[in-house]
Amino acid sequence: MLARRFLLPGITTLALTVTGCSSATHTGAAGPTDPANPTPVADGTQQLEVAAAPQDAPAPVEIARVGAGKGTPEKSALKVASFDQKTGRAVIATATKSAAPQSSAPQSPAPQSSAPQSSAPTKNPPSSKGPQNAPGSSASPSQSQNQNQAPAADKPVTVGDVIASAPAPGAPNGLLAKVTEVVGKTDRGTEVKTAPTTLASVLNDDKADGKVPVDPSAITVEPLMKGVNFSWAKTGGMKFGPEGAKLPLGNLRLDVNAPIETAPGAPVSAGASVNGFVQLAPTVEFAYDGSGGVGPRTAFLGMSGDWSSQWSLKGHAAASTGSPKRIPFAKLHAAPVIQVGPVPVVVNLDLTCYVQVEADGRVTLEVSQDVKGDFRVGGSYATGKGWSPVSTSNVKSTPVKAEVTASGKVKGALGAEASIGLYGAVGVSADFAPYLRGEAEAKASASSDGKTSVSGSWALYGGFDLSGNLQLQLSLFGTPLFERKIPLGSLNREWPLVSGRTAS
Repeated sequence: MLARRFLLPGITTLALTVTGCSSATHTGAAGPTDPANPTPVADGTQQLEVAAAPQDAPAPVEIARVGAGKGTPEKSALKVASFDQKTGRAVIATATKSAAPQSSAPQSPAPQSSAPQSSAPTKNPPSSKGPQNAPGSSASPSQSQNQNQAPAADKPVTVGDVIASAPAPGAPNGLLAKVTEVVGKTDRGTEVKTAPTTLASVLNDDKADGKVPVDPSAITVEPLMKGVNFSWAKTGGMKFGPEGAKLPLGNLRLDVNAPIETAPGAPVSAGASVNGFVQLAPTVEFAYDGSGGVGPRTAFLGMSGDWSSQWSLKGHAAASTGSPKRIPFAKLHAAPVIQVGPVPVVVNLDLTCYVQVEADGRVTLEVSQDVKGDFRVGGSYATGKGWSPVSTSNVKSTPVKAEVTASGKVKGALGAEASIGLYGAVGVSADFAPYLRGEAEAKASASSDGKTSVSGSWALYGGFDLSGNLQLQLSLFGTPLFERKIPLGSLNREWPLVSGRTAS
């Protein structure tokens, strides 16, 4: 077989839209153009607003409490002073007006960058629980006034009380628990024993439905290799990182420039590498309808967001043995607090961004690609039907350069593993991976009269894979347990970008 270089024709405009969705859909959460908070209902139940937890209240509300024998969650002037996860013991104290709000994520600077930082602050990004005025999540005037009012003095905590707490010492992902025993007074407050409980025990027969954008400045980033830079832009004009000045508000961006394993025997000039960026704006979607009596009638937990990436894969990649080579380059974590009426609900988000290369070790590829679109993953519950997966994606792919040398196959993806849950428990996991796949084949022939010929074919494809699972911990809503993980279903779409033949 004779090596041959195939240069794919220049492509000025090539954008295909691919939409895929599972059989289950969630109609309760607000759509992209819907108001963040649904209109009040007229069936006698209480419609709770869903918004980012307020940061500018004169007395931050750290917990909501449902008193023993009561059915309505109320703001509390108490706080969780400490919590021991092993024993379930907590100390409940009186919150002071001067107490600073708990941060949903530890302060974390962006990775060091060699790029100019003239447009970025010189200090670490501020620690925050979420945007103070998150787009699409503004509360009504009555709600804002109600949330900013300091709660009245509370009675001592008693057995049977249910508490929902924002992040606290010993409970970085918040606390949702029921008081089983009052141990006694200490110099720090009242020590109690607690047991895990569910959102159904605190939201009861209320309803809630809304979307809350995640504040990018509250996301912590752990680079897993050199050459990773983190940038973000948020409301209020705050920006961070070398690319912060270019980003739309509410977006975060990870830039990566990483080598990958080169095929044995490849020339130095064919060293393999990936460089580019991933940019996204994650949003939490939350819905609950407890009007069905015991437990919720419907519920939804999910994550959605806009996605864009621009990346290039070039060189002579090593052959894949077994599964494709997956190279994680950054881990991201956030624990935003969303305010569901008076109840602080702590949502934990984790993303691991990665490069994945699948090759046969024979082809040298140089290709660049722009990807834009969105994704939505989650779990939807309905009485009588149980939990159903939700997974949708719209993707547009535009290659800007493609060149294949020799015969072989290669596939490169720049994707993210994501998980979303409540109070530290994973509920939904997903893997979203836009990819580019190229292949080439060359054939040579010779005859006795000395004539030779070379022919070949090449093709380039764009696509994406979306997969994941619903987890047992979704029972935190107060729904029945399910015995195994429920797969989201593998959503795969692939479309031809360009192909051709050559002969000589």
